Amino acid sequence: MRRLVLVWLVVLAGLLPAAGAHAAPADSPADPVSDRILALLDQVAVTATAPYYPGYERDCHPGGCVFGEEWTDDNTTRFGHNGCDTRQDVLLQQMHHIEMRWGSTCRIYQARMRDPYTGRKLTWRRDGYRIQVDHVYPLSRAWYAGAWAWTQQRRVRFANDVDHELIATWGAANQAKENSTPAEWLPPREAYHCRYVLTYLEVAVRYGLSVTDADVATMQDVASGC
Repeated sequence: MRRLVLVWLVVLAGLLPAAGAHAAPADSPADPVSDRILALLDQVAVTATAPYYPGYERDCHPGGCVFGEEWTDDNTTRFGHNGCDTRQDVLLQQMHHIEMRWGSTCRIYQARMRDPYTGRKLTWRRDGYRIQVDHVYPLSRAWYAGAWAWTQQRRVRFANDVDHELIATWGAANQAKENSTPAEWLPPREAYHCRYVLTYLEVAVRYGLSVTDADVATMQDVASGC
């Protein structure tokens, strides 16, 4: 009887993982970011060259602005009509160790962040005036790629989409990018290339915007290294 019990314990030991061990999930993807990029590339609209449609103007002139007033709180996003402008919303979402100015729910006194584009560690009191907010899918390119046909409300929502389209970054990196697409510019920090390309494609698919053949080639190359 004791021999049978010992044999049964040996069998169980071979079947059960050791203490602290975790069994690998069956059929888990080897590289989910790469897989997501490739899946989105299968969904996004692709053009041979960059499209163009006249009428884009970022600055406001009499008669209105095509993407609304810059950083307007009057939008239909999750953060719209909360009393803070969109730039403040982005900073409050992406910075940490935040101290607010006395009596304000929007204005930061002190905070920290790591710029995803360059890897720089930034503080608000030292670097605040050099922190800018980037539209991952540039506004002018969005206009040419189809936003010209959107309603004004949808364009304003796109320009102020904190959850998907906007990233706080070091000003010099934002200025170097300007209105470039992935085929023309990628963040200086190579470790962020996969996340940047994934975000760019998520925005493009979400809003029905196109990418070029050159963009596709660049993003496929990035995905192969993710």
